[in-house]
Amino acid sequence: MVLQDDSGWADLTADFQASAEGMALQGFLDDRRARGATIYPPEPLRALQLTPPGEVRVVVLGQDPYHGPGQAEGLAFSVAPGVKAPPSLRNIFQELQRDLALAAPANGSLVRWAQQGVLLLNTCLTVEEGQPASHANRGWEALTDRIIGRCNASGHPKVFLLWGAHAQKKAALVDPGRHLLLLANHPSPLSARRGPLPFIGCSHFSQTNEWLTRQGAGAIRW
Repeated sequence: MVLQDDSGWADLTADFQASAEGMALQGFLDDRRARGATIYPPEPLRALQLTPPGEVRVVVLGQDPYHGPGQAEGLAFSVAPGVKAPPSLRNIFQELQRDLALAAPANGSLVRWAQQGVLLLNTCLTVEEGQPASHANRGWEALTDRIIGRCNASGHPKVFLLWGAHAQKKAALVDPGRHLLLLANHPSPLSARRGPLPFIGCSHFSQTNEWLTRQGAGAIRW
């Protein structure tokens, strides 16, 4: 679970692993694997490896990873090239087209976002095959609280995009006087067009770029 690299997150993940929450989570994951559970993704902390804390400009926060075979790759909402885009990702691309008139990309990989300082995070970082939210409230939330806390406290002002009820529970960790905090429903087909905060029509991508530009940080190439 600890990042063994120079991404800048290693101290945070090491401290978490040594904590009571981290040890309980590791015990839970080990037990589920011993019982034959298939757990996704293979690299739960990949988002941290691709987006060091000093490079974070935008935090996209979802719920938990995709639970189908071959989908989750450790970046919220992203799938590897060649993998069919799940419905939530298709709705993200639909909103990009509506908001910024961007054509749907050739594949569902969001690595290009991560490389521009978009931290693609979920509140919970693992899931079991075919069982959404199966690892919720097992300890990951304590780690993602720490990650968001570091993003809030350090470095330059950022944009936080909290999509869905699970993500919006983290809003209290963000200082809205320093950062731009935007909330919307999860892009899942079950909620993307429902009130009170429909994802389709939220214009989060244009609002993010306008705010970053005003900060002198440069827009994201969505």
